Amino acid sequence: MTQMATYDRYPVTLVRGKGVRVQDDAGRWYLDMAGGIAAVPIGHAHPRWVAAVTEQAGTLVHVSNLFRTGPQERLAERLVALAGFGEVFLSNSGAEANEAALKIVRKWGRARGKSRVVTLAGSFHGRTFATLAATGRPEKQAPFLPLVEGFSHVPPGDFQALQQAVDRTVAAVMLEPVLGEGGVIPLHPAYLAEARALCDRHDALLVLDEVQTGVGRTGTWFAFQGTQAVRPDVVTLAKGLGGGLPIGATIASPEAAFGAGEHASTFGGGPVPCAGALAVLDVIEEEGLLDNAMTQGKRLRAELREALPEGTFREVRGRGLLVGIELAGRLRSRDVVLALLERGVLSTEAGPSVVRLSPPLSISEEEVAEAIDALAGAVARVAEEGTG
Repeated sequence: MTQMATYDRYPVTLVRGKGVRVQDDAGRWYLDMAGGIAAVPIGHAHPRWVAAVTEQAGTLVHVSNLFRTGPQERLAERLVALAGFGEVFLSNSGAEANEAALKIVRKWGRARGKSRVVTLAGSFHGRTFATLAATGRPEKQAPFLPLVEGFSHVPPGDFQALQQAVDRTVAAVMLEPVLGEGGVIPLHPAYLAEARALCDRHDALLVLDEVQTGVGRTGTWFAFQGTQAVRPDVVTLAKGLGGGLPIGATIASPEAAFGAGEHASTFGGGPVPCAGALAVLDVIEEEGLLDNAMTQGKRLRAELREALPEGTFREVRGRGLLVGIELAGRLRSRDVVLALLERGVLSTEAGPSVVRLSPPLSISEEEVAEAIDALAGAVARVAEEGTG
C-alpha cells in the first residue's frame, strides 16, 4: 500500500462524471446523491464551469498573493454581495477557512482579555489542531491529545445550555446551521437568533460554519439567510464553492477582519479555483438552482417518509438538498450506503445511524424519484437481512 490508510473507502473506482451521474472503471453509471460530500452543486462537468476553468488554466494558473488577480478580486466582491457584509480571506479548504475564523476570534478576544470559544457537541469543523479542538467529536480527537485549549461544547438545540455557557469570558460562539457530519441536524432558527443575542450581550463573535450548508445547499445562498435570518460576524465556506476544486472562504465583518500580515496562504484564492467558483455562482443564479434545491429537498424528505418501510427509520430531516435519514433499531448507515451502491446510487454516512444525501442542486424530479425508490429498496433489504 502506497497511501496512508486514512479513508474507509467504498468498493468502487470512479473515472468520470456528467451532470448528476458518475461512472466507474467497469463502465457502470451511478446516480450521485453524495455530490462529493456537498461539493459539486452544479453537477459534474458542467460546460460553463469546464470552459471557465480551462480558459483560466490556459491563461494564468498561479502568481501567489503578492500580486492581484482579476478572478480573486471578482470572487471576493461577489461573496460580499451575496453575504451582505464583510471582507474576504480566500484559502484552500473548509478546515483552512475555519482555522482562519478561529484566528480572527483569537485576535478579537485577545484585545478584550478573553479567548474561550463555545461550539456544539457532535459538530465538525475540521482536522487541523484548532478546528479539531472546536469539533465536538471526542472519537476524532482522542489520538491527537492534548488539543488546543479554550473550547467547550454544549448540546445542539439546547437553549439553556447555550445560555449557561456564554458569558463575558467567551470570545465567540461557533455553530453549523445544520450539523453535517454530526447527523444532518438543523438548528432551529430561534436557536440561531438566541445565539446572536447572547453574542451581542456578551461582546462575543458569532461564527457560522457554512462549509456544508453554504453556496445554495439549503435553498438560500447561506443558511443564515433562511427563516428568521441572522447575520454572523464571521462565516466560512468551502465544499460547493469551487464546484470540485479546492477553495475556502472566510468572510468577516470589517471590525474583526485580518490586518496586514496577520494571515496568509500561498495558493489561497488562486486564479483557477476562483474562476471555477465564479462559474458555480453564475450557474446557480442563472439556472434557478436555489429554488430547485428548496423544491427538490422538500420533495425528497416528504416522499422518503412515505416510501421507507415502517419501523426502519426514526426521522428524515435536513434543509434544502442536505438530507439525513436517521435509521431505527440496529440498522446501520454503512450497510444502507453499500446496499444503495449495489443499486447504482451513491450516498454517504453521517455517523453510524444516519445516511446523508447531498446531491447536485441541479437534480431533477425524476432523479429524486429514482433515488427514493433505491433507498426504499436498500433499507428494506438491510432490514430483512438483519432479521433473517
